Amino acid sequence: MTKPNALHAKASSAPPQISDADYQFAVNLMQFLVVPTFVLDAGGKVIIWNKACEKMTGAPASEMLGTQNHWRAFYDQERACLCDLILQGRMDEVGLLYAPHQAPSGYTLGVHMENWCTMPRLGMRLYLAIDAGPIFDADGRLIAVVETLRDMTVQKRVQDQLESMVVRDALTSIYNRRGFDEKLDAEFARALREGQYVAVLMLDVDHFKAFNDRHGHMAGDACLKAIAAVISRTLQRPCDLVARYGGEEFAVILAGTDLDGALIVAERIRAAMASAVVYETLGGESCRMTVSIGVAALMPSEKDVAQHLVAWADEALYEAKHGGRNCVVASTMATAVQL
Repeated sequence: MTKPNALHAKASSAPPQISDADYQFAVNLMQFLVVPTFVLDAGGKVIIWNKACEKMTGAPASEMLGTQNHWRAFYDQERACLCDLILQGRMDEVGLLYAPHQAPSGYTLGVHMENWCTMPRLGMRLYLAIDAGPIFDADGRLIAVVETLRDMTVQKRVQDQLESMVVRDALTSIYNRRGFDEKLDAEFARALREGQYVAVLMLDVDHFKAFNDRHGHMAGDACLKAIAAVISRTLQRPCDLVARYGGEEFAVILAGTDLDGALIVAERIRAAMASAVVYETLGGESCRMTVSIGVAALMPSEKDVAQHLVAWADEALYEAKHGGRNCVVASTMATAVQL
């Protein structure tokens, strides 16, 4: 059998021909498999597209056989399928296109990956478990690559819902403390790797206990939900994250943002909160709440840890609450550390 690092060289030479007898046997074997299956020859053309594959993709075999258009059954724009990466010796790109499930080491024995596919013919997205592997002749020459598919959409959605429950706050639907910590660690590692800033805002609702005592816990819950919504819509980038850190305290992660930029965002949130109606009583009273905000930003180095940012922002929040509330205070700790 050909060694993995020799696979591309073999596939790049003149494609060896499959005998009529071997081809007919393969067609008869695979055509009626209940598992969606298709096969490419060494030149990258579809030589088998079984009935289960037709049913899963909505693409008839008559349109696929003899072409290199198999990608059209799965994606809106041209991109490599897993079998193409094996055939062309491009397995180093697999991490850019698929959610790895099995590490692609020793891939002459086959590779298992998972991926969302748009399924243009069906007009729906499916999450597919994909297995692909090369087929060699007796002389070790690559003659084909076979790919099989399993629809894992239901299982994936259930898994995503369960994972979302773990990192989402049940009341406000924004991230909870665990989701915040996981995101901060990821953003901190990215900032360290790419030499960028990351900022954290810590927010506390002013006089929330007094509001709760006056209007009751149901009103307090409604107030927290409204506050979460105000903060969420004030953040303008998809990469930014807001979390309920605990009780009436919220936290925000701003990726690629220095202290000046973070202060602008913090002031925008403070102003939005000061003008928003977060609760209306049965008597028609419109209730507004203010927030105190502590801000910290850092371009991390190897000696820093993500929780430094939280601690510094929390200290700045303490100053904001004891300096009159409804204000924004910047931490000087990150600057001092970097100096």
